[in-house]
Amino acid sequence: MRRVLFPLAWAALQAMLLVLGLISLSWNLAATLLYPLLPRAIGRRLGRAAIAHGYGLYWRFASFTGMLHLHSAALDVLRDEAGLIVVANHPSMLDALMLVARLPKSACVMKASLMRNPFLGAGARLARYIRNDSPRSMIRLAVEDLRDGGQLVLFPEGTRTTRWPVNVFRPGFTLIAQRARVPIQTVFIDTDSPYLGKGWPLWRLPPLPIVFSVRLGRRFEPRADHAALLAEIEGYFAAALAPQRSAA
Repeated sequence: MRRVLFPLAWAALQAMLLVLGLISLSWNLAATLLYPLLPRAIGRRLGRAAIAHGYGLYWRFASFTGMLHLHSAALDVLRDEAGLIVVANHPSMLDALMLVARLPKSACVMKASLMRNPFLGAGARLARYIRNDSPRSMIRLAVEDLRDGGQLVLFPEGTRTTRWPVNVFRPGFTLIAQRARVPIQTVFIDTDSPYLGKGWPLWRLPPLPIVFSVRLGRRFEPRADHAALLAEIEGYFAAALAPQRSAA
């Protein structure tokens, strides 16, 4: 029986990734046409809402298959809040999809090279996601977006977690909070699955079902000493996540 189920489960998991790619590609084709036509404010609002809706469709489809479950309703209290930085740990390649699906006002910081990606670029440009060409430019654009009522989703580890409980946090988000005068909401992504973590190949089938849970942590107000705040938040994440691994 296991020999029969294994290829079926593997094919179903790859099909889910294919669906995600098709959703993303379809919207990016539409965004390519809309970008030069829509005023900036309308394009920004429509672009972010469309990305959230598309990722929401993916998670509903994934849940329907019974293979991949996301419990993220805790984020709903944040969806209409203006001027907020949301920071989370980064166990999986799917983390941004988890948060953005519930936060239709949010923007992500993206590598400049991804702005040319056919699956991501046009939609990201329409939504006015933040490019990371240079730290100074990234901070300036992020502050402007937050002052304009947006939300910013960030993963301070910079890459998927490789050192438990969290990688060393990269600077920047506490300085953005200070300059924009907005709070920082911490979010924890809990999972015991290695799926799409750092070094996990797309073709490998993990233990099923795959379950992700999202919970809210403390909220931190901006401070003049943004470096000290960075260290405090990193310590907070490390202390809050370590017991989760022990319990698992």
